[in-house]
Amino acid sequence: MLNISLWLLLMITDFLLIIGIYRIWGKTGLYVWAGFAIIIANIQVLKTIQLFGLVSTLGNIIYGTTFLITDILSEIYGKKESRKAVWIGFYTMVSMTILMQISLLFIPDKSDFAQESLKTIFGIMPRIMVASLTAYLVSQNHDIWAFHFWKNSTANKYLWLRNNASTMVSQAIDTIIFCSIAFMGLFPWDTFFQIAITTYIFKWIVAASDTPFVYWARRLHSKGRVETKIKIPFFDIENSKKA
Repeated sequence: MLNISLWLLLMITDFLLIIGIYRIWGKTGLYVWAGFAIIIANIQVLKTIQLFGLVSTLGNIIYGTTFLITDILSEIYGKKESRKAVWIGFYTMVSMTILMQISLLFIPDKSDFAQESLKTIFGIMPRIMVASLTAYLVSQNHDIWAFHFWKNSTANKYLWLRNNASTMVSQAIDTIIFCSIAFMGLFPWDTFFQIAITTYIFKWIVAASDTPFVYWARRLHSKGRVETKIKIPFFDIENSKKA
């Protein structure tokens, strides 16, 4: 029961933080979240937990928010801007993996206590990266395409439909590709299938739950409540470029 409560708390917290970063820094904030989320998701995914009696990985929520980001960008700013977020996420993940693999090669001092923990987390990262980036690029590009397909097909009506129809299919594509590359052979078959099934179920829940937040983001933009200048709190510095 504790895991379920924490999972729901984590999901709502992620959504609220996205609205917050969008409200303060506009689409620039969403680009920041795109890079941040893909790194955190690929660290969290290494932790397995039990939810509703089934084995699941932890990174499903924050990874699911990358689809929320591209849907907000697609809805408000268009296809080009949402694709930019996808490539920012891609570049960030590749950069992090390269830097951490080089970092692991350093010979630790006898006073070091972190090397083995870092190896445990980041030693498997190349395989996770290949799985994640392959799934990420295929599913995100499908999501953007499907979002605009449904948007055009419904004459710009039914935001809830294009948000869910695009994301839920994209999440299925993502789950199949990621789990096959990342976890096949790493876990027993029964555990592997549990992870694959629960991964999609929980991503589906995230996709359905984020719909009100897409409406919220669109409303903030339409009401002119989204910051259009990049501000650094406590400093009198502004970038006059439009967000």
